[in-house]
Amino acid sequence: MSNNEIVPGFDEEKDESLKIRLQKIDSVEGCLVLYLTGYIDTYNSNFFQKRVNRAVEAGYTKLIFHCSGLNYVSSTGIGSFTAFLKAVKPRGGDLVLLEIQPKVYEVFQLLGFSQFFNIKDNLDEAVEFFKKGGVATESEVFPKIFKCPICSKKLKATKAGRFRCSECKTILAIDNSGQVFLG
Repeated sequence: MSNNEIVPGFDEEKDESLKIRLQKIDSVEGCLVLYLTGYIDTYNSNFFQKRVNRAVEAGYTKLIFHCSGLNYVSSTGIGSFTAFLKAVKPRGGDLVLLEIQPKVYEVFQLLGFSQFFNIKDNLDEAVEFFKKGGVATESEVFPKIFKCPICSKKLKATKAGRFRCSECKTILAIDNSGQVFLG
């Protein structure tokens, strides 16, 4: 299925610096995966916002951003994600970010945005999040298996708190919602 079949007119505009491939999730109404490849900065964030807003206008309010191919996001790019969150929340939607590269995740953390976004490890977890109504409860959060944002070592947290990565010795903190932070 092409992007234009999922969201009419989605591919009218292209930008070589950021490629977006769409995948509809049939098991969840209004759920769309956006596979991002490239980077988001001051110069292409307007393009990014227009494309995603077109999807939101087409009725997709449960957005999963697959970020494994995203190698850079500026503060302007993070502002775009915040704008999408503001656009979908009043419509009963939400955002999930997947497979964020460590250097991109660091920007989210430095700007203090990592706690606003639902960050999941894989597509199944993201879809399950929306199937359950987009709410994480503590009993579903722990034990949580996640990757260290610095060295990508798989780690397990049984409860909220601070601890040290067994591989790179970075001090990490995990809150009650399962969000992982440096320090």
